[in-house]
Amino acid sequence: MGIVILDNTQITITQGLLEALMENNSAVVTCDERRIPQGLMLPMEGHTLQSVRYRKQLSASQPLKKQLWQQTVRAKIMNQKTVLDQQTRDDHKCMAVWAEEVRSGDTDNVEARAAAYYWRRIFPSIADFVRKRDGVFPNNLLNYGYAIVRAMVARAIVGTGLLPTIGLFHHNQYNAYCLADDIMEPYRPWVDKMVCQLLPTLDAEGEMTKATKTALLSLPTEDVWIDGHRSPMQIAIETTVDSLFDCFDETRRKIIYPEMSA
Repeated sequence: MGIVILDNTQITITQGLLEALMENNSAVVTCDERRIPQGLMLPMEGHTLQSVRYRKQLSASQPLKKQLWQQTVRAKIMNQKTVLDQQTRDDHKCMAVWAEEVRSGDTDNVEARAAAYYWRRIFPSIADFVRKRDGVFPNNLLNYGYAIVRAMVARAIVGTGLLPTIGLFHHNQYNAYCLADDIMEPYRPWVDKMVCQLLPTLDAEGEMTKATKTALLSLPTEDVWIDGHRSPMQIAIETTVDSLFDCFDETRRKIIYPEMSA
């Protein structure tokens, strides 16, 4: 069992069950009174060579981290382009151009430029949509889906023997999952695509129904194209994180990210 989501404040869970979940490297997600994911619990030890791998990660050079972040942003923008092309039935060539323009460390903040263009167009039926955690519908659906992906990525990071706190780009001192927030970026478009597919089935209020949650909870088994073959997202994320360690270990130069199929 990879992820357990506790989305009702009336749920009671025993210490014995928590212990079993941690022993099996499961991620436990808690929700607030609105049933929106709020907290994430992971095991403290996830790999037999954890201390060795920590040192590899902590000794990674800044130029390497900047190059890995460049790869991450490029992969994210290209996957966003594919979703946008599919939803608008148009070819947004500027997204591909911007992806190529991303420099080491994304010093020109191309990610933000692409995001502004993307969010203005991804939901044509919603005028002036702004992507904000506490924003209007369907931000609530995006939040829920992203929380699931974040939990999968954080779980894979711990299982690979890396520190989820030490990121490539994100470095907020109050964020315990900076690396997870980095690595999940190219996976976000799968959430966006699923939300686009759900929109016609929802009313204007966009309440989180059981059916909506069930659809979003299928994300771990969603097929993605990665490293030349199809794989469930949860397995693909493990492939990505394994390749990240290989980069820290200097046995490869590129992170393996999924590609959104056209």
